[in-house]
Amino acid sequence: MIRKVEHNIKEFKPQSEWTRYKVYGDKKAREKLILQYTPLVKYVVERMRDILPSETELDDLISYGVIGLIDAIEKYDYNRGIKFETYSIPRIRGAIVDELRISDYAPRSLRQKAKKLMEACSQIERSLGRLAKDKEIAEKLNLNMKSYNKMLCDVSKIPLLSLDDFIVKNGDSQVTIGEKLADKAVENPSTVVELKDIKETLTKSIENLTGQERTVVSLYYYEGLTLKETSNVLNLSESRVSQIRTKAVLRLRGQLEHLHKEDVF
Repeated sequence: MIRKVEHNIKEFKPQSEWTRYKVYGDKKAREKLILQYTPLVKYVVERMRDILPSETELDDLISYGVIGLIDAIEKYDYNRGIKFETYSIPRIRGAIVDELRISDYAPRSLRQKAKKLMEACSQIERSLGRLAKDKEIAEKLNLNMKSYNKMLCDVSKIPLLSLDDFIVKNGDSQVTIGEKLADKAVENPSTVVELKDIKETLTKSIENLTGQERTVVSLYYYEGLTLKETSNVLNLSESRVSQIRTKAVLRLRGQLEHLHKEDVF
């Protein structure tokens, strides 16, 4: 997911900088870390611009992202074995989303639409034991296909619609799925079992997507392509790729929500 970003981050001795700041409180080391990882902010903003109105100010998004980056640097524990990119990207994105929420960017009605789509899709798939078809989801929501497609387009503009932001429990605290899967310091046997269940659910859910949905998920989330780049690869319009991405994420989140309700996390 963050392969492209890692290529843009210059090689230096991150461990020594983290030690100098976290252990000895060296402010210059902190400044170096902020400068070193600024490309992560640009990476997140670039991807979010795909799903935000064109009138959204780029400078504002970058400012919000830098706040998230600094907060991530302050709270990051490099001894846990989680890559800083994995830890910080959801927090950079979250800082941007928080500011957009303050601006009432994504109204509650729109988030409710996303929840209805996810629940309808999940219910149909659990009932039939296969992927829900667009027509079936539309019928479940009492919508014609035109209204259903419009609903997908509307929901695709919600910046929260990402697997990166799916929060799970970790003891008394909460972490993202990315952090939980990436944590190499896991020793508790029950936690190991939980991680195995998460991985198996994600793997199975991704395998159960349509071929087109799997391709979009792979290009967008794992290869780090933007919607425009993905649309060029697949020779589809950006709006069509956005719809496919939205449906894929709703399916995956629905599966994870179901697992979460069964107290696996």
